[in-house]
Amino acid sequence: MVELGIPELTTEQIETLSSTAENAARKYVLSKVSSKMMDRLDISVEAAGSKPVSVTVEVDLELAAKTEGIDAEALVKEATNEAHKAIEKYLRKIK
Repeated sequence: MVELGIPELTTEQIETLSSTAENAARKYVLSKVSSKMMDRLDISVEAAGSKPVSVTVEVDLELAAKTEGIDAEALVKEATNEAHKAIEKYLRKIK
């Protein structure tokens, strides 16, 4: 969870923030493995509170059984980090 000290976000800003973070995580995962190598990829982003806003990003990745040589746990961690970077970039832009 990342806490950022920013003004209260509108509903539209929260939706944009969530979409931006989700897209960043998805893009990162798909840059490392093809969709054919995944059984499941679920990404959720939740923003709560107003001052400060807490943002939670969860990436649930299940690789196909035939996939070898890819560390799914590391990939999830890296995708989450990319989502957090996208969140920070977005929030800096609207500040």
